[in-house]
Amino acid sequence: MSDRMFDSPVFVKSGKNLVQEIASLEDALEFLYEWPKWRRGTIYVTALKACQRAFDSDYPLSAARDAFVRFAKEKGIFEDVSMPLPWMVTSSGRSGMPA
Repeated sequence: MSDRMFDSPVFVKSGKNLVQEIASLEDALEFLYEWPKWRRGTIYVTALKACQRAFDSDYPLSAARDAFVRFAKEKGIFEDVSMPLPWMVTSSGRSGMPA
């Protein structure tokens, strides 16, 4: 397991009906590198630099995650997952997550 895992994952809309889990610094960087050039801007650059700094140095991982969340919110792709997603719930209605 990566030592660069976020304390909690960030969920972003990826495509029309897809929600992507960003669980680590590597996931965030890959997502940012693939972000369309024509949609980049100041908030993108800020998030990218924060993630790169965390990858290359002892810059706080939490600060990189926060920058990525701000980017996702600004771009309208942040998915607030306050309730379990359908695949996280068993047919009995209980959470599929271990206690």
